[in-house]
Amino acid sequence: MFVVQIYLPLELPDGAAIPAGLFERTKAELTENFGGVTAFLQSPAEGAWKPLSGEAIHDRIAIFEVMVADVDTAWWRHYREALEAELKQQRILVRLFQVTVL
Repeated sequence: MFVVQIYLPLELPDGAAIPAGLFERTKAELTENFGGVTAFLQSPAEGAWKPLSGEAIHDRIAIFEVMVADVDTAWWRHYREALEAELKQQRILVRLFQVTVL
């Protein structure tokens, strides 16, 4: 079993809030494709990253998790790229790890 996590920003690069409908649509898409999703929306996580040059960049994120038996990396890459374009992001983190369900 695998867990796929998507880290979505709460703000666009210009500081405007991500439309709430995007999170609802994302939950619906992931539920439709994978049978369920867990969305961590109530207590946003805070992230920081530092480009090779410059100051650290801080952001607030929501995390979406999906459990899958098999991973279609091409599908996930396409989904990530579509979100990046829509949200005007250089990169959205999507990570995969294997889990053992107890």
